[in-house]
Amino acid sequence: MAKIKKNDMVVVLAGKDKGKTGKVLMLRAGADKAIVEGVNFVKKHVKKTKEDKQCGILEKEAPIQISNLAVFCKKCNSGSKVGYNLLKDGSKSRYCKKCNEVF
Repeated sequence: MAKIKKNDMVVVLAGKDKGKTGKVLMLRAGADKAIVEGVNFVKKHVKKTKEDKQCGILEKEAPIQISNLAVFCKKCNSGSKVGYNLLKDGSKSRYCKKCNEVF
Protein backbone atom coordinates (compact mmCIF):
# COMPACT_ATOMS: atom_id res chain seq x y z
CA MET A 1 0.00 0.00 0.00
CA ALA A 2 1.47 3.33 -1.08
CA LYS A 3 1.34 6.16 1.44
CA ILE A 4 1.66 8.75 -1.33
CA LYS A 5 -1.58 10.19 -2.68
CA LYS A 6 -2.51 12.37 -5.64
CA ASN A 7 -1.83 16.13 -5.10
CA ASP A 8 0.77 15.42 -2.36
CA MET A 9 3.99 17.43 -2.32
CA VAL A 10 6.87 14.97 -2.56
CA VAL A 11 10.66 15.11 -2.59
CA VAL A 12 12.82 12.83 -4.78
CA LEU A 13 15.20 10.64 -2.75
CA ALA A 14 17.22 9.01 -5.54
CA GLY A 15 18.02 9.40 -9.22
CA LYS A 16 19.01 12.25 -11.51
CA ASP A 17 16.49 14.63 -9.90
CA LYS A 18 17.48 13.90 -6.28
CA GLY A 19 16.40 16.68 -3.93
CA LYS A 20 13.73 18.20 -6.22
CA THR A 21 10.18 18.66 -4.98
CA GLY A 22 6.93 18.59 -6.90
CA LYS A 23 3.23 17.78 -6.78
CA VAL A 24 2.00 14.27 -7.66
CA LEU A 25 -0.09 14.55 -10.83
CA MET A 26 -0.99 10.88 -11.32
CA LEU A 27 -0.41 7.50 -9.70
CA ARG A 28 -0.04 4.18 -11.51
CA ALA A 29 -1.03 1.73 -8.78
CA GLY A 30 -0.25 -1.48 -10.67
CA ALA A 31 3.29 -0.39 -11.52
CA ASP A 32 3.97 1.48 -8.23
CA LYS A 33 4.93 4.60 -10.16
CA ALA A 34 3.93 8.25 -9.98
CA ILE A 35 4.15 11.22 -12.32
CA VAL A 36 5.50 14.25 -10.46
CA GLU A 37 5.26 17.82 -11.75
CA GLY A 38 8.64 19.17 -12.86
CA VAL A 39 10.59 15.95 -12.17
CA ASN A 40 12.05 13.22 -14.42
CA PHE A 41 11.74 14.92 -17.81
CA VAL A 42 12.29 12.80 -20.93
CA LYS A 43 12.46 13.83 -24.57
CA LYS A 44 9.80 12.44 -26.89
CA HIS A 45 9.95 12.66 -30.68
CA VAL A 46 6.50 13.54 -32.04
CA LYS A 47 5.42 13.36 -35.66
CA LYS A 48 3.02 15.97 -37.04
CA THR A 49 -0.57 14.73 -37.46
CA LYS A 50 -3.87 16.32 -38.41
CA GLU A 51 -5.07 16.47 -34.79
CA ASP A 52 -1.71 17.28 -33.19
CA LYS A 53 -0.10 20.30 -34.85
CA GLN A 54 2.83 20.40 -32.40
CA CYS A 55 5.72 18.29 -33.65
CA GLY A 56 9.42 17.83 -33.05
CA ILE A 57 11.22 16.95 -29.84
CA LEU A 58 9.01 17.58 -26.79
CA GLU A 59 9.88 17.25 -23.10
CA LYS A 60 7.39 15.65 -20.73
CA GLU A 61 7.33 14.10 -17.27
CA ALA A 62 7.90 10.36 -17.09
CA PRO A 63 6.79 8.04 -14.26
CA ILE A 64 9.15 7.65 -11.30
CA GLN A 65 9.23 4.76 -8.82
CA ILE A 66 7.27 5.45 -5.62
CA SER A 67 10.11 4.02 -3.51
CA ASN A 68 12.24 6.99 -4.68
CA LEU A 69 9.74 9.52 -3.29
CA ALA A 70 8.95 10.80 0.21
CA VAL A 71 6.10 13.05 1.32
CA PHE A 72 7.32 16.63 1.86
CA CYS A 73 6.49 18.07 5.30
CA LYS A 74 6.21 21.88 5.34
CA LYS A 75 6.93 22.13 9.07
CA CYS A 76 10.11 19.97 8.92
CA ASN A 77 10.99 21.37 5.46
CA SER A 78 12.12 17.88 4.37
CA GLY A 79 10.85 14.50 3.23
CA SER A 80 9.45 12.29 5.95
CA LYS A 81 7.80 8.96 6.63
CA VAL A 82 4.03 8.86 6.94
CA GLY A 83 2.06 7.43 9.84
CA TYR A 84 -1.67 6.95 10.36
CA ASN A 85 -3.88 7.95 13.28
CA LEU A 86 -7.38 6.61 13.84
CA LEU A 87 -9.77 9.39 14.76
CA LYS A 88 -12.76 9.01 17.10
CA ASP A 89 -15.21 9.13 14.19
CA GLY A 90 -13.51 6.08 12.61
CA SER A 91 -11.63 7.86 9.84
CA LYS A 92 -7.86 7.87 9.34
CA SER A 93 -5.53 10.84 9.16
CA ARG A 94 -1.93 10.93 7.92
CA TYR A 95 0.85 12.59 9.91
CA CYS A 96 4.59 13.25 9.69
CA LYS A 97 6.56 10.83 11.87
CA LYS A 98 9.29 13.45 12.54
CA CYS A 99 7.17 16.29 13.88
CA ASN A 100 3.64 14.80 14.22
CA GLU A 101 2.21 17.43 11.83
CA VAL A 102 -1.05 16.31 10.14
CA PHE A 103 -0.96 16.44 6.33
